Amino acid sequence: MTLLDDKTSHTVKISPSLDEIEAWLREEDPKKLTKLWHAADQTRKRYVGDDVHLRGLIEISNYCCRQCAYCGLRAGNTRLERYRLTEEEIMGCVQQAVRFGYGTVVLQSGEDYGIEREWLANIVRRIKTETPLAVTLSLGERPDEDLIAWREAGADRYLLRFETSDPELYRLIHPAGPHRREGNRIEILKFLRSLGYEIGSGVMVGIPGQTYQSLANDIDTFRALDLDMVGVGPYIGHPDTPLGARVEIRVVPRENQVPNTELMTYKVVALTRLVCPQANIPSTTALATLNRALGRELGLQRGANVVMPNLTPPQYRVKYEIYPAKVCIDETADQCHMCMRARIMRIGRSVGSGQGGRKRSEPMANNQGKTYT
Repeated sequence: MTLLDDKTSHTVKISPSLDEIEAWLREEDPKKLTKLWHAADQTRKRYVGDDVHLRGLIEISNYCCRQCAYCGLRAGNTRLERYRLTEEEIMGCVQQAVRFGYGTVVLQSGEDYGIEREWLANIVRRIKTETPLAVTLSLGERPDEDLIAWREAGADRYLLRFETSDPELYRLIHPAGPHRREGNRIEILKFLRSLGYEIGSGVMVGIPGQTYQSLANDIDTFRALDLDMVGVGPYIGHPDTPLGARVEIRVVPRENQVPNTELMTYKVVALTRLVCPQANIPSTTALATLNRALGRELGLQRGANVVMPNLTPPQYRVKYEIYPAKVCIDETADQCHMCMRARIMRIGRSVGSGQGGRKRSEPMANNQGKTYT
């Protein structure tokens, strides 16, 4: 293992090899992991600074046409009460983001074809015309025509998690949808970049059937895609899904199954920072759900630089149940905002201003193994 972290010289070799990534994922020595945390934090500081950017999350619909084996929004979950925000409800949340000083709003939903192309394009145009905000969309595998129209309307970024780079596991947990060719999310991400979007992706950590080798390859895929944003969080089972009901979709040896733990998630966040030093990386709600007291703070101290306070009205937020027992489910937007700011300042970081897009401070090509001092 050649990743270096000498606290005297503060030298950090970023972009570890695939084998080194897997070795770090298997590492359990607290002293060695302390060096990993330090290396990730120093890389974060060097490339994206001390600002923590706040992205206002608006969960605009919990309808979904997909049957993903892990997600509580899946179409087959008949216990879930469905909703779809109106245009004015969305714009009300957007105005809260402006009042709080956020630089970005994230419009997120299940893969909901009740969200029509022109309806959403009009909302994007309103946000871009009436506010200084960047607009990030996270709406699943939409047709090319939708993605083009929303980009032309002014959307800045698109988040589409590929969930796993393992083709077999992907097919098992993510059946193909009705509106698109067999969904190769890697190719969709490349198409989004060709349209001029900043692209974001990510994976779940510890989903049943995930091996150390496949997770290491996921992190290597972040590097290959040169992602602008990367979101990783622990797998949390939902009881109204096949995986949450403990249906075995693929059996792997226990010693090779990645655990869905807080510690493993920190490892993935840190390694993601080392392979994608310029990327915006959130400390996720799922991580905070595992550790309500310090999960977000520890994520920020181990490579992350973004948090996503929830602007969704509480009466709808409780219904956006990707997984159960989500943290902060009953807080108002004002309470969530104040809590996030306090957490950021408590660890000596500053709240970012502006849209907080990717900082391209150094070309990523041919960077593997380079040492920075």
